[in-house]
Amino acid sequence: MNWLLRRLATSLLLAWAVATVVFLAIHMIPGDPAEMLLSQTGGAIDPVALDNLRRKLGLDQPLLKQYAASMMGLLRGDLGVSLRDGTPIAEQIALRLPRTLELIAAAGLIALVLGVPLGMAAAVHAGGWIDRLVAQITGFALAVPVFVVGTLLIMVFAQYLRWTPAGGYVAFSQAPAQHLILLAMPALSIGIGLAAMMARMTRSAMLDVMSRDFIRTARAKGVGETAILLRHVLRNAATPVLTVLALHLGALLGGTVLVEHVFNWPGLSGFLVSAVSARDYPEVVGIILVISILLILLNVVVDILYAVLDPRVRQ
Repeated sequence: MNWLLRRLATSLLLAWAVATVVFLAIHMIPGDPAEMLLSQTGGAIDPVALDNLRRKLGLDQPLLKQYAASMMGLLRGDLGVSLRDGTPIAEQIALRLPRTLELIAAAGLIALVLGVPLGMAAAVHAGGWIDRLVAQITGFALAVPVFVVGTLLIMVFAQYLRWTPAGGYVAFSQAPAQHLILLAMPALSIGIGLAAMMARMTRSAMLDVMSRDFIRTARAKGVGETAILLRHVLRNAATPVLTVLALHLGALLGGTVLVEHVFNWPGLSGFLVSAVSARDYPEVVGIILVISILLILLNVVVDILYAVLDPRVRQ
């Protein structure tokens, strides 16, 4: 319990550090954000409009006061309002974030269901035809970009077989079956590459564990191969596999732009791109902060799983 409390306290400090770095980075960018926003309309900038916008953004306040106001707003869960339409940013993120998390979770599940058994089969039959076949399949899956996989899935399942629409989004509460059908192809587009990576990592980790002395000792004591594989090899190999999966799932929080664009999935990554294109600085800062905090929480969850899988981590 003490270990967990220390880890949570460290995470809170890290979240504060991320918020501070984002705040300072925005203010270190050359130029006046208010001028950049007004310049998008073209023509000369009205000084009165510039002053009004700077007051609206709080840029007329001293930097320390802006920092204090920003931190207090974050403590209250207030991320500000959009410069484009004045809607609360927290509401927009709360609307779009679950869609991206759902997409990432589905891709991670596909990666586990496909990748781990393939990696186990390759490790058990190392050097054989199954191992070579898995190597060829995973090599091909890793070589094909995710947007190409998405385009091929659309061509096969939407245009040729006509089993599903090419893209779009329907809330689960409105039409559960249609929602899952629309989720399947973008999740597969991401999950196939992840599964290939998981398969290779599982194979490598299991071969490393299978060569250790305690596995030979278990065999000498007459423990069955299935028990050795599941209770000893797979559990000890799970830590590096979990690390790879967590790192890639974390990267997907802001990296599902191409998939969301190809399948018209209204998630957080597309929202971030539109905010950057519109130079909506409060939206950009809010999205980056939320993604950073989620990455920190993901690392905490992974550390907890490490401790469950390997009690030595707690020490």
